[in-house]
Amino acid sequence: MENLQSKLTLQNGVELPWLGLGVFKVEEGPELVQAVKAAIKNGYRLIDTAAIYGNEAGVGQGIQEGLQETAISREELFITSKVWNDGLNYDETISAFHESLEKLGLDYLDLYLIHWPGVDQYKEAWRALEDLYKQGLIRAIGVSNFQVHHLEDLAKISEIKPMINQVEHHPKLTQEELRRYSKENAIQLQAWSPLMQGQLLDHPLLQEIAVKHGKSVAQVIIRWDLQSGIATIPKSTKEHRIIANGDVFDFKLSGEDMESINALNENLRVGPDPDTFNF
Repeated sequence: MENLQSKLTLQNGVELPWLGLGVFKVEEGPELVQAVKAAIKNGYRLIDTAAIYGNEAGVGQGIQEGLQETAISREELFITSKVWNDGLNYDETISAFHESLEKLGLDYLDLYLIHWPGVDQYKEAWRALEDLYKQGLIRAIGVSNFQVHHLEDLAKISEIKPMINQVEHHPKLTQEELRRYSKENAIQLQAWSPLMQGQLLDHPLLQEIAVKHGKSVAQVIIRWDLQSGIATIPKSTKEHRIIANGDVFDFKLSGEDMESINALNENLRVGPDPDTFNF
């Protein structure tokens, strides 16, 4: 992990940037387009969106403008979207994928995820993702917000294993059981809401570690994710924060730092519980 272009290799050989830009709750409009463009211009290569965010068209515009300004190729970017819970049967998933592709203005996606497990509906959706993957329309397929038991159930009926599981992960929710299971089964974890929606930025221990390294609390948390082997997608719309969130490759947390941050776990969520959230 040397810079924003540093990548890890998924189980199918596709390379995933360790760090990307999330755009959850960023509305369509100039701010969104500028944020995506700023991320690309400043070295980001991963942009993560979802159908339910309602901003795929703006993300697509930001991607196109970013490519034009930087003269990099589409193949250098890694673009993710997700199918929402109201379209999880086979045909609906296929349709939702093509709708997302059209809004983004792309010919293929690098990653497509089932956004939430819901109640058992994800099995039909997964069959659709497998077929889209076999057709070459998606380079990697995965899930989001799946717990161990969801992954075990999926394993019983799937032909292809999820390559990624994107979950809420931060120092107050370290997901230890899921981390172990994912490592054993070659499923890459990716963190959403790594900064706990800003709730950790004034935490005394994290501030202490940040001062020691001459970094911000946000940078310390993002670095903790990366050193834990977890890819991450912090959200921001401000260019200076986007730059700062990516400035995490010039320091390293000590073993003691890592243990201290791990010990902050309270199994505390800011998002819904995947076992009870049913759209």
